[in-house]
Amino acid sequence: MHILKTIDEIGMWRKSIDSQPCAAIFTMGALHEGHIELINVARKHTRDVTGRDPAVVVSVFVNPTQFSDPGDLESYPRSLETDIAKCRSAGVDAVFAPSVQQMYPEMLQVSIEPGPLGSTLEGRSRAGHFSGVLTVVNKLLNLTQPNQAYFGEKDYQQLTLISVMARELNLPYEIVGVPTVRESDGLAMSSRNNRLSAEGRLVALNIPQALYKIRDEVDSGVALQQALEGARKYLDQQPGVELDYLVSAGTQLQETPSVGAVRILVAATVEGIRLIDNIELEIS
Repeated sequence: MHILKTIDEIGMWRKSIDSQPCAAIFTMGALHEGHIELINVARKHTRDVTGRDPAVVVSVFVNPTQFSDPGDLESYPRSLETDIAKCRSAGVDAVFAPSVQQMYPEMLQVSIEPGPLGSTLEGRSRAGHFSGVLTVVNKLLNLTQPNQAYFGEKDYQQLTLISVMARELNLPYEIVGVPTVRESDGLAMSSRNNRLSAEGRLVALNIPQALYKIRDEVDSGVALQQALEGARKYLDQQPGVELDYLVSAGTQLQETPSVGAVRILVAATVEGIRLIDNIELEIS
């Protein structure tokens, strides 16, 4: 497995694989089983699409431009050697782990703005977040030049905006969403979960439980808005849960349709740690 730490090294590696298909997964490290699932799905899906075994590249880069809170950036977990070992065990071909200086050798003068969608939901409370995400993802796409790049559906707004960016800017890369991987207790896998105490983790379980409550009620015939309001009240009543939003939207985060596929998205804080989750359900 190749360990690449500079722009020149990732460029030479990309040239070395030549016409071999390439599958990319972009991470900020602290890899967990959700990331390993991305790697496994990426390898299989790109092989199915291209008919050839792909070279799989994983980036590990804590991107400072997507953090509005310096404290959040400082406390973000970093475990590069462990991440490299996990990638090696998963059969990854190359890990790209650049420094901030490599990715941003000088102050950025050009960035990608996400438009109106970037100021809703996560963007409402995290100023500049999605501009930082889209800019670094665009850089990573152009450096790795993958056939497909894979992103988890847990960060659904991020996935949607990256897909829009690729489509509107005519980027020649396929963006593929991968379903959220959950812990055995239902909590969506996230590196932030490791910062929860045992008690906080139990409190956090109320977040996916609220989503399942909505799904079950809608499946039984309860109106979506009524189910949403009931779930908001449920979360508001849970000690230790600070609800930011619990909303519905279309699958492209447009206005909620009256029938068809709908996304339910939630963000809440537990023990000072922001947690997000979402599920899809069908309105008949």
